Amino acid sequence: MSFADTMKLKAREKQKVLVLPEGSERRTVIASRQITDQKLAKKVILLGSIEKIKEVAKQEKVSLDNIELIDPITSPLREKYANEYYELRKHKGMSKEEAYEAIADQLKFGAMMVRLGDADAMTAGAENTTGNVLVAAFQIIKTQPGIKSASSCFVMATDKSDLGADGSFIFSDCATIPEPTAEQLAEIAEASAQSCEIYLQTKPVVALLSYSTKGSAKGPLVDKVVQAVEILKKKRPDILVDGELQLDAAIVKEVGESKSPNSPVAGKANVLIFPDLQSGNIGYKLVQRLGNAEAYGPILQGFAKPVSDLSRGCCVEDIVVTAAITLAQAE
Repeated sequence: MSFADTMKLKAREKQKVLVLPEGSERRTVIASRQITDQKLAKKVILLGSIEKIKEVAKQEKVSLDNIELIDPITSPLREKYANEYYELRKHKGMSKEEAYEAIADQLKFGAMMVRLGDADAMTAGAENTTGNVLVAAFQIIKTQPGIKSASSCFVMATDKSDLGADGSFIFSDCATIPEPTAEQLAEIAEASAQSCEIYLQTKPVVALLSYSTKGSAKGPLVDKVVQAVEILKKKRPDILVDGELQLDAAIVKEVGESKSPNSPVAGKANVLIFPDLQSGNIGYKLVQRLGNAEAYGPILQGFAKPVSDLSRGCCVEDIVVTAAITLAQAE
């Protein structure tokens, strides 16, 4: 069973409520029908002008049966959500009137639905930038206790069944934090370990990558990775983690045994933590394009409740699969 099919199965079993803030966006309307028909959610909610949503659905010949439509501007929930948003932002000088106006934004309204339990998960980004999605998530959904910086991961499914978790890996961070500090690297690794349990359904074996393996090279970039490993080991001794490790030492048994024979991770890693966004983004695309791997993501991680970001170039099936991934996280 493919990763996408596995996530759809998990979403179908959980039967949670999904909110799609970009409710009048063409691909989103079509995807909402498919998500509903495939029974991936107990309920799908589209946000936006109801008249515009219906117009798009008519143009695309999509039935809106059993899909809830909510216009944040006219919704009776607006005042309640505005009051909550005011409490969250008043320390930044926001007034109640400003909160009432701001919460009519569909991303913020959708994030508030998730925060207050009126929806279990949110998927957006078909027409909004990653920055806009992240702002709504950071301000309203917030991060998990003990994690200050949310990040992202990719699930990489390869045909190398002798590597990783039967050929699959978590790559992180490939989309969110450009130059993480040691503390942020530790948080990325912690959140990625959780992602491994959710998506790969196996025990995480976490490698923090570098151009050095256990002191084979020196420099501030290596020192940061080493420091991050120490931070995570102290914070989460239950996570199997090691570094600094070169990529081959992390995933190839023979190389790991040669370069770092005493490491519990070397040669066995299924979670790969890149030292910065440039290397992470380049790394996942190399594996995807040259290794013909399937890349699922970016999947946001570290938030208190499930929220996912889409590429603005996504297709309908991308939205459906990302929705299933997001719903699979919901408790």
